[in-house]
Amino acid sequence: MLNADDCLRYCEMEFYCPNCNTRLSPCETPPFHIGDGLGWGAEVMFVCLNDECPPYVKGWEHIEAAYGHVGSYRYMRLANEEKGELMMVGNQMAFTGSVLDPEVIMAANKRYQQECEWVKQLDTCVADKNLTPVMGILLDEKASLNNKMKASRLLVHLNDISCIDALRNLEYKNGDLEVQRKQAITGILKNNYMKECPDCMEIVKNKAAKCKHCGKDL
Repeated sequence: MLNADDCLRYCEMEFYCPNCNTRLSPCETPPFHIGDGLGWGAEVMFVCLNDECPPYVKGWEHIEAAYGHVGSYRYMRLANEEKGELMMVGNQMAFTGSVLDPEVIMAANKRYQQECEWVKQLDTCVADKNLTPVMGILLDEKASLNNKMKASRLLVHLNDISCIDALRNLEYKNGDLEVQRKQAITGILKNNYMKECPDCMEIVKNKAAKCKHCGKDL
């Protein structure tokens, strides 16, 4: 799997199509070689995505006449090869979704580095009474399941009632994580002698006979 540094390095490389002089776009290689079923031997290929490139424009008619199906050609080359070749593509969108985008890569790397920093802080967050790394991980849609499970187990120990609203607005597809989320809410409320109003869902004291927010008898 490509790391951020490798992605950015590939994005800085410049290769040009010999057919139209368009700069080739760095794209993640498909898992299998279209010809022999083997790998490409590289993580990134450079592809001409210019729809006005002559081989691409003429390729549709050629492939239909020669093979009887829809397709055309894109020029491609690998970084470690001096020459490229024409590669058959089945539609106009081929490779457009696998182009390496430096801004997206940098943003993803920044998010990952932040997650790593939060994970380091989990070891001391209870002693430090620091809710930030726990909620940071739980609210991050792309954080790993393992890290979310570890973070969620610390919620009751932190016993910070300020996280209840955020936790109630979460819903996880993973069953075990969802159970831990609900148990954390219950545990934190119990430890703080609080409960939720069944009508307005606001937090009130455990012994309250009437909700101070909506007036419902409890």
